[in-house]
Amino acid sequence: MKALAFNGSPNKEGNTYHAIKIVAAELEKKGIETEIVHVGSKVIRGCSACFECMKNKNEQCVFTGDEVNEWIQKMKLADGIILGSPVHYSAIGGTMKSFLDRSFFVTGFSDGMLRHKVGAAVVAVRRSGGLPAFEQLNNYLCYSEMLIPTSNYWNVIHGLMPGEALNDEEGVQIMRVLGKNMAWLMKLVENGKDKVVPPEIEEKCFMNFIR
Repeated sequence: MKALAFNGSPNKEGNTYHAIKIVAAELEKKGIETEIVHVGSKVIRGCSACFECMKNKNEQCVFTGDEVNEWIQKMKLADGIILGSPVHYSAIGGTMKSFLDRSFFVTGFSDGMLRHKVGAAVVAVRRSGGLPAFEQLNNYLCYSEMLIPTSNYWNVIHGLMPGEALNDEEGVQIMRVLGKNMAWLMKLVENGKDKVVPPEIEEKCFMNFIR
């Protein structure tokens, strides 16, 4: 089994990275391989809502020149996905949002590519704004019908300088418990595939409020 983590921080080994590593350590204790993809330092344009991915249904965004389509295929092969971001103005980082908008739009029109995979969100923040950013990440997971493990508090860890978050004892525990619960849920999904029939996927119903 494999988990794929996306680090949305411009700092490759900042506090977002350390939060992900705590979760990943618990996954690896249970034999789940974890790969960390550094998104936050890349140049990624945002989604233009052209709907070409919906028309083509080829699991690709029409914009090339970056690694978004490569990462989409990595998501397809993963059993679990971790979305990690620092907090910028009580929200996730701009590069991370551009990546998530495009990739989750593509996967949403790709026959439920991420449906029933296990997905978790983690956030690193200096002081406040962590919960809005955490909720923002969870929106992508909920949209995709992913299964979301929980911890014993919201998945936010505090720190400013790289590695400082490791001094947040409660934050470290939150990430550790999340990792344990994520590993357990991934094992449940894997072991239940041949025993419990999943609900059939429904075609998305689109309803505009103004017609």
